[in-house]
Amino acid sequence: METVIAGFSALLDALIQVLRPLGISEPVFQFMLVSAILGLSIYLTLITGMFSLANAGFMAIGAYTGVILTQEAGWSLAGSLVGGMLAAGLVALPVGLPVLRLRDIYLAIATIGFGEIVRIVALNFDDTVSSLLTSLNGERTAFELLNGARGIIGIPRLTQTWMLVFFLIVIIGLILRLHRSRLGRAMVAIRQDEKAAASMGINVVYVKNVVFILSAMLAGAAGVFNGHLTRIVTPTAFDFGRTVDILAFAVLGGTSTVAGPVVGGMALAALPEVLRFLDEFRGVFNGLVLLLVIVFLPGGLVNPAGWRRAWQRVRARIRPASETAAD
Repeated sequence: METVIAGFSALLDALIQVLRPLGISEPVFQFMLVSAILGLSIYLTLITGMFSLANAGFMAIGAYTGVILTQEAGWSLAGSLVGGMLAAGLVALPVGLPVLRLRDIYLAIATIGFGEIVRIVALNFDDTVSSLLTSLNGERTAFELLNGARGIIGIPRLTQTWMLVFFLIVIIGLILRLHRSRLGRAMVAIRQDEKAAASMGINVVYVKNVVFILSAMLAGAAGVFNGHLTRIVTPTAFDFGRTVDILAFAVLGGTSTVAGPVVGGMALAALPEVLRFLDEFRGVFNGLVLLLVIVFLPGGLVNPAGWRRAWQRVRARIRPASETAAD
């Protein structure tokens, strides 16, 4: 096993050496892989027709749970990864039952609210527990676990590139298998017409909740990896900006194939480093890229049909111009 890992790591090192002239170092490549996992987490809900934006909240749950398990309980990264995923999935179950009855923009607003609740709870958790213990004991009791706005620091850097690549490959394989399964066909049916799917005997509530839990577990895994990569976990890392970033991964890459969110996540994570020479204008260029994709490739970068339509539009505009020049 160690020989296989060593060979895999050597192959990844060679790949990073190729990407290094573009400004993509190994840490940047690792963040690209984490973004790809986040892109897949929102991909699951979007292909089921659920406009859920709760992934930043589940990422926070996974990050805090995983870091606490490694720092306080002495667990390995593999154990904390399982723990973070399970914690996110367990929270998703009671949240999904009432929230998933909503649709479209109402579901989006509700799930954004959930993410903000998670962030605020993390921000005030220690103070709340301290006040509760003080009232029970009758004397002031300090409690420190999440450390409020300061967050958890000094986290061991346990995330390695080969782990992220291996996890991503496994998840892509499972999602491709899911597409061909009974559950996958039910997900497509629900996205196309929820009422028609229910009339065909599909348990819509069950399918939606299963997908919501799977999406939460993937976001939780990304949180565990990210926490042991950045070595710090703070509530501000999971604010509304993170929610928008995760959605942008799917918008840029597209959701017509499983490769779309992976490409979108990795591309958006790499752009700030590749475009470092633009200094403060990097954010402007990122926004311009997203705007152009939405306007000219609404299905995302990984969408052959969209590229064909765009090429046909270009040809249709070039042909009259050439005919006019000939006359």
